[in-house]
Amino acid sequence: MATAREMTVGVGAGAEQLDTTEMVLNIGPQHPSTHGVLRLKLKLDGERVTACEPVVGYMHRGAEKLFEVRDYRQILMLANRHDWLSAFCSELGVALAVERLMGIEVPERATWLRTALAELNRVLNHLMFLGSYPLEIGAITPVFYAFRERETLQAVFEEVAGGRMHFMFNRIGGLKEEVPAGWTTRARQAIGEVRRRMPDLDNLIRRNEIFLARTRGVGVLSAEQAAAYGVSGPVARASGLDFDLRRDEPYLAYGELDVPIVTRTAGDCHARFECLLDQVYVSLDLAERCLSHVDTLTGPVNTRLPKVVKAPEGHTYAWTENPLGINGYYLVSRGEKTPWRLKLRTASYANVQALSTLLVGCLVPDLVAILGSMFFVVGDIDK
Repeated sequence: MATAREMTVGVGAGAEQLDTTEMVLNIGPQHPSTHGVLRLKLKLDGERVTACEPVVGYMHRGAEKLFEVRDYRQILMLANRHDWLSAFCSELGVALAVERLMGIEVPERATWLRTALAELNRVLNHLMFLGSYPLEIGAITPVFYAFRERETLQAVFEEVAGGRMHFMFNRIGGLKEEVPAGWTTRARQAIGEVRRRMPDLDNLIRRNEIFLARTRGVGVLSAEQAAAYGVSGPVARASGLDFDLRRDEPYLAYGELDVPIVTRTAGDCHARFECLLDQVYVSLDLAERCLSHVDTLTGPVNTRLPKVVKAPEGHTYAWTENPLGINGYYLVSRGEKTPWRLKLRTASYANVQALSTLLVGCLVPDLVAILGSMFFVVGDIDK
């Protein structure tokens, strides 16, 4: 029987084989290129990828240098924007680093509100990927269900913060202001609605035969590879790395919560999708528990600061379990009103660098399925 290549060139078995020429293919840079302006430089042998070089920097906005000429109140705005799907969590990490260096004790009510809002932001982030990822491989319907739930929670966030993406609700020492009267009740009602309707999205896609065929056994990332590249968050836990800062090095109010950690062992595209999906249920429960506790607390939600905020000379490192993985914030101060250095370690950067190993050997039709399952935001890489 003739091979596929022989059939293509119209020759029978035993005929002389044609030599193939290695081809270099650029995926991107264009916008949108999956999740932002990313370029993948691929080498192909026919339909199979033999080498992959992620090329970043096409939307670099120099946030780390801008930190150095903004005072400690202003840098939260910059931190808010590098991962636009996790804005609250990103600004929170910077606030925690500054508070640690300055020795500020945040009021208890602000701590529990921050925890609740961080978990709601996690759900908003995950719902975006739960809708967009199936869309990237041809499933149109799930995005409508995912955005229905996002809008329910967006309304809650917009009421309390005034914004839909760039919330700017954290402040050094707590939160911008007290939440509106009755907000915690309305937020719990929204969480209940989303929890009741999540099976619509879950049942539609989790065990869909076509979705399973495109994702199961595709793009397998081993636990050893994930650890070697510094991959974290849902992508790492899908490969069996059972590590989550909310449980293992608690911050905010997580030390007083029992945080279930969602893990898988397959390490393929479907395992990464399932980790994201199941994490939504966990985060909804955590947010609801935090909001119930907030109702038992009284007192301020922020700390009074001097007109000019200056961190003492020194350095500190804070890290948080952001929706896409571990974010680190290394802050160096020389006693001035602006940071001398604020270095960001973002989850998306580590996730993307793993592509250089993960895509080698895969077929071109599987490339988008693997790329989308790594769950990154390019602004979080080009910060």
